[in-house]
This record gives sequence, C-alpha cells and structure tokens, in this order.
Amino acid sequence: MSESTQVTSRAGAPPRGQAQAPGRRVRRQWIVAGVLLAAAIYAPFQLVPFHVFQLTMVLVYAVALLGLNVLVGHAGQISLGHGAFFAAGAYAAAIMMFHWELPYLATLPVAAAVAFLLGLVLGVPAMRLRGLYLALVTLAIAIFLVPLLKRFEEVTGGSMGLSLAKPAPPAWSGLAEDQWLYFLALAVAVAAFLLAAGLLRSRVGRALHAVRDNEIAAEVMGVRLSYYKTLAFAWSAMFAGVAGCVYTWVIGFVSPDSFPVTLSITLLAGIVVGGLGSLSGPVLGALFVMFVPSLSQDINEAAPGVIFGLLIIAVMYVAPTGLAGLAGRAANSLKKTLRKG
Repeated sequence: MSESTQVTSRAGAPPRGQAQAPGRRVRRQWIVAGVLLAAAIYAPFQLVPFHVFQLTMVLVYAVALLGLNVLVGHAGQISLGHGAFFAAGAYAAAIMMFHWELPYLATLPVAAAVAFLLGLVLGVPAMRLRGLYLALVTLAIAIFLVPLLKRFEEVTGGSMGLSLAKPAPPAWSGLAEDQWLYFLALAVAVAAFLLAAGLLRSRVGRALHAVRDNEIAAEVMGVRLSYYKTLAFAWSAMFAGVAGCVYTWVIGFVSPDSFPVTLSITLLAGIVVGGLGSLSGPVLGALFVMFVPSLSQDINEAAPGVIFGLLIIAVMYVAPTGLAGLAGRAANSLKKTLRKG
C-alpha cells in the first residue's frame, strides 16, 4: 500500500480511542447491569420478609415508571393519568383470576394487551393536544377511573374490591412466598427493561426522540407525528399494565381506592426525580416512590404531604436532571479524581 493511501485511510478513520470508546461504554454498562442483577438475586436471601416485600414493590413501580419514561422522557408527552393504565392491568389480572380462575401467569399477556389497547384509544388526544391541555385530558382519565370501577360492582367488586390468592411457590423452588413473588417481579422487570432498551435503540426510538426534540423538524424528516405519539401512549400504557398485573400478584387484593388520582401524580414525580430519558431513572424513581412517602409519614404524621413536597423540591434543587443525572456527575467526578491521583 502506498504512503498516500495509508494517509488517506488513516484520515478517513476515527481515532483509535474514539472508535473504542462506545464499545468500552457498552461493556461497562453490561458489567454494571450484571453486578446489579447479581445483587438483586442475592438480596431476598439476606432480608426479612417485609424488606423483601418492599423491594418487590420497588420492582413493580420501576416497570410502571419505565413506561412513563418512554412517554415523557423519550417522546416528550406528558401524562397525569398513568395510574389509570396501572389500574387497568391490575383489574384485568384480578378479574381473570377471580371470576375465570385463570393461572396467574396467563394473566400477564392479557393485562399487557388490555392496557396497550387502552393506551391506543386514549392516545388519540395526543395527536392534537400538547402541554397543559394534554395533561388535563390525562388527569381526567385518572379522576373518573375510581367511580367507574365502583359502578360495575358485579365485575370489579365495587368499593369492597376483589381478594385473591397470591401465587404459591413451586415445591421444587424451595422458596418462601415473599421470595417467590420477588423473583417473579424481578423476572418481569428484567424482561421489561430489555424490551424498552431494544425499543429505544430501534427506528421507533429514534422517531420518538425526533418528536420530543422538535415536532416540526421531525415532520419535515418524514416522521408521522400522530402515529408515533399514539404509539408512545400505547407502549407506555402496556408497561404500566404489566406493572399493575404484578401488583395484583404481590398484594392479592385490588379496590378502587388502591388507585387514587394521587398515584398518577406520584408516578410522574417519581420519574422526574429519578431522571427522564435514562434507563436507571425508573429504578431510582421507584425507590423514591416506595420509601419517601413512608419517610414523610414518619417525620410528620400530621402533614406527610407537606414533607413529601418539600423533599421533592430539595431533590430537584440538588439534582435538576434527576437522581440519574446526579449519579452520572458523581461518577465522572470520581473518574477525574482517580486519573489525577
């Protein structure tokens, strides 16, 4: 090869460090994910049943927030009615288990499909509305959900709700009930995060990002706004429905009062605090949703809502991009310190 050819090929190729950086980043992410998964598998054997239950609920909320992250963090739409999709999945599973006595695993795909279709229908307003107008429409969905569930008493159990038997661990597993429910939630959460990661790296994910960043530019590039906005609602609802289904397995009881309007607001606060547009954001947000309200109750039983609101303000002041962004900045600072040392 001539010298000029070598120079040309070198000029056309990226520097070696830049070419390897994405590969190293991906390997690092997989290593971190593997360590976290190993810790998650190890945890239920070292904790008391109540703490195992708390971690199980963190996984449930993480799946719900994963769907909300797709809608808000990646598609740029807002929803104050995500609790309605969560409730749809929970009641779909409960009704099938209570009235039809279906196996609990069979309820998962049906709950996902019900929530997905509901998201498609309710995603229609997203085609024409945005911002506060869209937020009001989704809030209305959460508001009329509770009286609607109470109205069809023969199916939903009305105000009394439906009591269900929790999934029993197989004899071969050697697990206690709380451990078995934890591993069911962990398996669903891992599958949901892998699905979301694949979705966001695909053509659909790139289209959602284009819609989020600039709708006019996205439309000029050939992105169908109405199609992808509706699809974002449907995918978001599906993840919430899956979370609601697992919630039914874990709690063994559903009632209209389990899904108040404040649930939707809390979920939105959770994903904003956790970090929009980040795969770690739903997990951090789920930890916030699970533990901060109870912490607020312990600090002041008379006004836990005030303490909860103040804690949200404090977190957002310290971490404007969410806890995921704060963790990323802390990791970068640690790397710079180690390199200097």
